[in-house]
Amino acid sequence: MRVHNFCAALVTAAVLASGALPAGADEYFGSYVARLSPDDHRASDNYPLDNAAQVVRQDRANYHKFGVVDSEDDDDPWFGTAEARAQMQRMLERPGAIDGPTRQAIMNGTPLVEVQVYSRSLRVLLLR
Repeated sequence: MRVHNFCAALVTAAVLASGALPAGADEYFGSYVARLSPDDHRASDNYPLDNAAQVVRQDRANYHKFGVVDSEDDDDPWFGTAEARAQMQRMLERPGAIDGPTRQAIMNGTPLVEVQVYSRSLRVLLLR
């Protein structure tokens, strides 16, 4: 699985670096679904997380690194490394990546979300 994640990250980086996409194009790569449980609201060293981007990132760390998987969590080929998860958080902190109601649902509960992965952005959608 780690090799697959590394290869996916390399392909993504190569596409972005090559300029193979037209200016402004944001190619859809895929998505995954995750339940953002109480475990995802705390950092690996157990302090509470401050924002929704951190919670989504911690969900992927729990899934890929720590084996803390909720029954509704999907696998993903993009966020298996710490570096990829750091980039994920930076992308999720951009305006428009997580809308206000979704951000509130993440910080105040344990919602089911879909994370859509594009070549230049991420979007988090509230499912339940």
